[in-house]
Amino acid sequence: MSQKDMETLFNQLDSTVQLLRNEIDFSYLEALTESGSNLIEKNIPTEMKNILNPATADKLTEIYQGANTADMEPEDIRKSLQLAILKGLKEDKVQANHQMTPDAIGFMFVYFIEKVRDTSLTKMRILDPTVGTGNLLSTVYNALATANVEVQAEGIENDDLLIDLAAMATRLQRQNVKLTHQDAIQDLLVDPVDLVVSDLPIGYYPVDERAKSYTSAAKGGHSFAHHLLIEQSMKYLKPNAFGLFLVPKLLFETPEAASLMKAIQKSGYLQGMLHLPKELFANEQSQKSILLLQKDGDQAEQAKQVLLGNIPDLKNQQSMLKFMQEVDSWKKENL
Repeated sequence: MSQKDMETLFNQLDSTVQLLRNEIDFSYLEALTESGSNLIEKNIPTEMKNILNPATADKLTEIYQGANTADMEPEDIRKSLQLAILKGLKEDKVQANHQMTPDAIGFMFVYFIEKVRDTSLTKMRILDPTVGTGNLLSTVYNALATANVEVQAEGIENDDLLIDLAAMATRLQRQNVKLTHQDAIQDLLVDPVDLVVSDLPIGYYPVDERAKSYTSAAKGGHSFAHHLLIEQSMKYLKPNAFGLFLVPKLLFETPEAASLMKAIQKSGYLQGMLHLPKELFANEQSQKSILLLQKDGDQAEQAKQVLLGNIPDLKNQQSMLKFMQEVDSWKKENL
């Protein structure tokens, strides 16, 4: 599909959002969730039609029925949705922990997944315990599907609006995704998975009583939610499987790092930590890294040399080529 097709879908979504907001007290993202769902159904629910001006309802129905997503590639649909969600995040002034994972980071996840995944698997189960709007999960899903892998995905999210957005987005992309609305620190009804991906929310977890059962819990006061989520995710990986997490660059430079490392080593191995280019972040404090963990198993062992380093500026082709060659060498020698 062309750039024009992606722009057309974005404009259809955006215009229907504006039409809904003119008559109903919706935020942009609430209206986008409603409109995306209506576009899938090619119609407006009766209860909504009853409160809309008839001319508005007719105009919305015309746009929904005129939208053609059936012939679009899921990845092109994702990019159209991304534009709309980014606009909504800006207009609604959404907090930092609810921002969408940028494509540049999503594509680096895909690159590392292609390096470490078991290519003999024609079917894969993947889990995102903090799915948010679903953009990272969808990016990985679409890449695996393009590689002829049959994907079954699960996402966990405790925010009502974000999980509704993710549900709409994954349905529109025709993805096989099960979404559960709950706190991911609680016990999950998730069968073991072949891959975990997560853009971890950074901050403290407020329920100390629940956190204290975790090895990575703080000795006193609130525990870091991102530490608990890493430990929790490892429980649901199949033997030998990998988890990739977006984490603070200074993850292992806090007093609580020792308990996190202990939790990781209880069930697996820290195989890599790659610092993302500083150009992707507003300031030094917000810089992130990709953490690469592997569940223990009969084919897993601690890498002789943990994959550490800085991912170069993605626009610098020569530096990126050299970096990729270094990753290939590391894989041959360590996995």
